[in-house]
Amino acid sequence: MTSGILLIFGLGTTELLLIALVVLLLFGGKKIPELMKGLGKGVKSFKDGMDGMEEELKKPSEKTSPADQTEKKV
Repeated sequence: MTSGILLIFGLGTTELLLIALVVLLLFGGKKIPELMKGLGKGVKSFKDGMDGMEEELKKPSEKTSPADQTEKKV
């Protein structure tokens, strides 16, 4: 999976090492775990939100039923 994503962006091992080195220089070794933890929480929150939206779309609307709609039109 990861190698497929990397091929899409055209990133190889050398580029990934260069990016990791730049991140290490910018943020320092102590700050990186905190950044990754925050990123992981953000991704988890996003996935939970997407799952919630999928559940909302799958279940039928309880507020309005087809019978209610025909009564309102009359």
